[in-house]
Amino acid sequence: MEQEEMLSPPETVKQKKSVDPMVILAVIIVIAAIATWLIPAGSFDRIAVKGADYDKIDMDSFRFVTQKPLGWFDLFMSFTKGLQGAGDIIFFLLIMGGVFQVVEYTGALHAGLSNLVIRLKGKEMLLVPVSIFLFSLISATAACCEEYLAFLPLMYIICVAVGFDSITAVALLFVSSAVGYAGGMMNAFTVGVAQNISGLGMFSGMWYRWIVWAVLATLTSIMVMRHARMVRNHPERNEMLETDRKYAEQLDLGEVQPMTRREALILVVFAGAFVAVAFCIIRLHFYIDEMSAIFLIVMVLVAIIGKIGPSTVAEQFVKGCSNLLWAALIIGMCKAVTNILTDAGIMDTMVWAMGNLLQDLPHSVTASGMFVLQDLLNIMIPSGSGQAAVTMPFMAPLSDVLGLNRQVAVLAFQMGDAFTNVVTPTSGELMAALAICHIPYKKWFRFLAPIWAVWAVAACVFLVIAVQIGYH
Repeated sequence: MEQEEMLSPPETVKQKKSVDPMVILAVIIVIAAIATWLIPAGSFDRIAVKGADYDKIDMDSFRFVTQKPLGWFDLFMSFTKGLQGAGDIIFFLLIMGGVFQVVEYTGALHAGLSNLVIRLKGKEMLLVPVSIFLFSLISATAACCEEYLAFLPLMYIICVAVGFDSITAVALLFVSSAVGYAGGMMNAFTVGVAQNISGLGMFSGMWYRWIVWAVLATLTSIMVMRHARMVRNHPERNEMLETDRKYAEQLDLGEVQPMTRREALILVVFAGAFVAVAFCIIRLHFYIDEMSAIFLIVMVLVAIIGKIGPSTVAEQFVKGCSNLLWAALIIGMCKAVTNILTDAGIMDTMVWAMGNLLQDLPHSVTASGMFVLQDLLNIMIPSGSGQAAVTMPFMAPLSDVLGLNRQVAVLAFQMGDAFTNVVTPTSGELMAALAICHIPYKKWFRFLAPIWAVWAVAACVFLVIAVQIGYH
């Protein structure tokens, strides 16, 4: 089956009760626009941080300001502004789609997947814990999330081939990412920013975060394995069965040939790109521009090894970009929601109002209250570093007033930021992943709800323990 068919928008899936993700996001954009008329505008003074790309908030400076409601014409402009605001992620995603398509064109991925599935015969369930521990560890250290969209078509094919479903495929990447961000042992974009704003040592308190990550990864592996085993052993209970049969590329295992040296070398080079990216993010502080360059270099190397001509490379690259255009539009719409709330001046008001709710809570539940508040804020601010920049200037001094260590406030932030990203429809990466695999949002929500409940309970337990032991 052609890859572009597999990655086409979910509108082609004939499911009577499913709602297109773009419709969901359009409704949220309209609600955000209406909120600009109903919620008073407010503002904090912000202080520039030397050498950083965020500003600190002066918590004593909040005041109400002139209302700036969104006009009807601005509502329609918010879409293009959202695309522009998320341009770095969108273009990185398109580049990844192009590079992936060039690698796919060589046949190396297909050969590697076919041989992998054969080797997993009888041990297919090991794919779940191995993937969750591996990808969550990458996210906890290299802050990977949207990068996993490039892995998704690959994981989609593997999961369907071994008898799982597309929901499992998305979970093995993006639920893993949430677990990694919740641990965040060396995540410079969330924990690093939050600790910097809070005046804490970079990555201090790491020992406790390792425990958080290990426990969450174990609990998550168990729950995802239950789902994977259910759909594999009871296909009649697999809600995505017909959709997956229609869109997922099928592997013909009866005609699998051993990999050639050229195919193996291409896969080694491709895998090496992700290793290089992880290393460079951690040690050299690379980000999207540098990561894009690495993958473009890898594409050139793959083309040379695979003996693909320049015109064919260009053709396949454009084809790969078009495959992920739908996902790019989804990300732009998510960014539009944040832009509307920020530009109208109601974002600061909402942060100020919700933050004040915590002041009257007993000390025993304040930390959990911080976690709940961060969950709510993350619906409006999907960006981890952005949420840290907005909320930690309030949370850090608030924790002082309430007699809590600032490290506890950072822990509440990182878990609140992580967990919401895989359930909220304002998360561009999530909505793009669901669109790629043709998963209706309500089915994803139904799958994730029990996992999220376990996460929430675990987060509160971790926070209570952190308060009791004086975590710092």
